[in-house]
Amino acid sequence: MDGGIETRSASAPEADGPQLPAYLVDTYTWAYLKPSSLLLLDNTFVVTAILWGNLNRLIRVNCAELQPGQRVLQAASVYGRYSSDLAARLGASGRLDVIDIAPLQVAHCRRKLASFPQARVRVADAAKPGGGTYDAVCCFFLLHEIPDDHKSKVVDALLAAVPPGGKVVFTDYHLAKPWHPLRWPMHIVFRLLEPFAIGLIDREIAEFASERDDFHWRKTTFFGGLYQKVVAERRLPPAMAEAAE
Repeated sequence: MDGGIETRSASAPEADGPQLPAYLVDTYTWAYLKPSSLLLLDNTFVVTAILWGNLNRLIRVNCAELQPGQRVLQAASVYGRYSSDLAARLGASGRLDVIDIAPLQVAHCRRKLASFPQARVRVADAAKPGGGTYDAVCCFFLLHEIPDDHKSKVVDALLAAVPPGGKVVFTDYHLAKPWHPLRWPMHIVFRLLEPFAIGLIDREIAEFASERDDFHWRKTTFFGGLYQKVVAERRLPPAMAEAAE
């Protein structure tokens, strides 16, 4: 991987695929790079519990941003039924491209989506997704797992993948309200298990974008502010905007 991100080996990558970044190997081997993790964590009940019962709601508001027949990029593999729900939402005339930098996750996601011919899964870095342009991009609980300097690269790359009128949907953790009973317990969880999450909840996602003014941003928070959905829609050029009115 370029951009000054240190890399390490942690399972054989696909031919010519990107190496795993050191931060992933050092911090998340237990969660994403061991076959036993798939058995333990890739379960809708487990993911629902991790998200304090909010999984269905967050999937629903993501799917509401998409339309059948669209071409959509999912920026990382996700445990649970998120990918299959996206593929079902897009329908047979749509296309879902799922990328992940970990070959183990790619192989597993391919098996999960085998019954959806409109879905493809490949090894790629979210900071260099490839694949051309998409009607929409979904980034579901990825940003809190990457270092702040890499957050900016990923946000810029995903924003660059949509044309005028296209949108990027970021769903992730957010700073809970001061009265929220989970505000401080979640800070402890972040410190112990999610060390890069603090850099996300301390800033607006739009702040990580180099060309934020090219997009219209809207944010919705859920569950007392613990979660956020941020939609960045690329603005139409003036001529296109006038024609659309």
